[in-house]
Amino acid sequence: MQRFFKRLLGVVVLLSLAGQGCTRALSPETQAAARPVTLRLWAVIDDFDIYQQAVTAFRRDHPNVSIDYRRLRIEEYESELLNALAEDRGPDIFLIHNTWTNKYSTKIVPMPRTTRTAYRVTTQGLKQETTWELRSEPTISLKEFRDSFADSVSYDLLRNVNIAPEGQPGDFQDRPMGVPIGLDTLALYYNKDILNAANIPTPPENWTQFADQVRKITRLDSQGNILQSAAAIGTAYNVERSIDILTALMLQNGTEMATADGAPSFHRMPVALQASREEPPSYQATTFYTDFANPTKDVYTWNANQPASLDAFIQGRTAFFFGYSYHYDTIRSRAPRLNLGLSQLPQIEGNPAKNVANYWYWAVSKKSRNQDVAWRFLNSLTNAETAKTILTNAHRPAARKSLLSAQLEDERIGVFASQVLTAVSWYKGKDPQAMESAMEQLIDDVVTGLREVDRAVIFAANQVGQTY
Repeated sequence: MQRFFKRLLGVVVLLSLAGQGCTRALSPETQAAARPVTLRLWAVIDDFDIYQQAVTAFRRDHPNVSIDYRRLRIEEYESELLNALAEDRGPDIFLIHNTWTNKYSTKIVPMPRTTRTAYRVTTQGLKQETTWELRSEPTISLKEFRDSFADSVSYDLLRNVNIAPEGQPGDFQDRPMGVPIGLDTLALYYNKDILNAANIPTPPENWTQFADQVRKITRLDSQGNILQSAAAIGTAYNVERSIDILTALMLQNGTEMATADGAPSFHRMPVALQASREEPPSYQATTFYTDFANPTKDVYTWNANQPASLDAFIQGRTAFFFGYSYHYDTIRSRAPRLNLGLSQLPQIEGNPAKNVANYWYWAVSKKSRNQDVAWRFLNSLTNAETAKTILTNAHRPAARKSLLSAQLEDERIGVFASQVLTAVSWYKGKDPQAMESAMEQLIDDVVTGLREVDRAVIFAANQVGQTY
């Protein structure tokens, strides 16, 4: 009988130990972290289905988190976002353009070193039960961030910020201000039929070839009116992303667009070129660009009276169009029979390849009450497999370097992906729209003859400098 009671007591103890993890009460902190949470996400470029798989995967571990995803039209996005943030009805997570970081620096929070969130877990033992577990986890490290993403991402997203708790001595560190998924680059779309008719077998690889092909394709009447344009290039307001084309030319020609602290310097002569150049390389780049809209030049092919460049290309009125990967769907939907080709952006022969980065990234609102959950969700998007799924759904080149090799053979995005590692950004001011207006005015001033090239470039640099 005594032996029986000992065995019974042993079983009772074993059962109590096996069930301890699921029967004990959760701590108040864990209960608070496990409460239902709704993360509001505002987007501008993708529908929810692009992120559906990523959200589903995240909610397996965090079923208490719901995602309220809203996509706005790009025309209304920023004004609605700013109004919502000012009125405390804004999203927890929202998209920021890569040139907006400093503009929104007071409205977003840098990525913390760690997050504390509740995970739904299953206990082990004789009787499995589900419960909540509070975990403190590191976010992506600064080294991993720099190593994993294209260099332009570090330039755009890393900022030196004070991460010390309020009331504690300052602790200034470089921290990511957000998380990118894709990174787009400017490339060359071309109409194969127009090139074939001009007996041009391949698109241009450099700007010299581009100018030669422009001369072959362009047709003017006896009064000098454009009958057939080769490319929409040379003007400001009817050329899609004209400032990006000009920026690419400046960069490729050796222009230092900004100083180490971000101030505009594209109007100056770089120290490395002082012995070999007579004028800043930005002057030559500006002249080259605007010559395509100058009726006195043999490369004249475009003017301010032409339609919008994207419309002209879709209608078959130009052979070339400078665009990003996001233009592909628009072109295909509006001109399904267009014999479309894609090529890398022309470069200056003999110079290092330079391209222009243009992308959006996710950031967390400073007013969000769910910052830890928001950052844990964004860190889940940095996972290579998760990002790959999103990019496959969105047909977009990757910001993460490890994913680029697999994209190079993709007929649709391979060209754009091949330029990611040489793509750069330069603007770090607080008014991106004013910067773009100044660069457009630079082009227009030269085309209309309002200012000579040197004066126009210097004027534009001064205008951009006022946005810092």
